[in-house]
Amino acid sequence: MDADRLLFLTDVPGVLDKQGNLIKKLTVKQARALIKDGTVSGGMIPKVETCIDALDKGVAAVVIVNGKVPHAVLLELFTEHGAGTMIVPD
Repeated sequence: MDADRLLFLTDVPGVLDKQGNLIKKLTVKQARALIKDGTVSGGMIPKVETCIDALDKGVAAVVIVNGKVPHAVLLELFTEHGAGTMIVPD
C-alpha cells in the first residue's frame, strides 16, 4: 500500500497511557512496548497490531481516530494537533 496516511475510525480517542491520557504519537517500537507492558490491552491490541501491519506494508503513518467526534477526520488532516494517536515507523 502506498499511502501517506491511513485513518482507522473507531469508538475510542486513540491509544491511552496508564493514566487514561491520549498518546498523540508513537513509533512501532513504542507501540509494541505498550502492548507488552499491558498499557495497550483488550480490543486495542488488534487495532494497534493492524496499524503496525499497515506500516509494514508501506503506509507512512497510521492514525487511530474516534469516529464519534464531530469533524474528527478534518481535525486530524487539517490541524497541527490532530485528533487521535499517530503510529509511525521506527
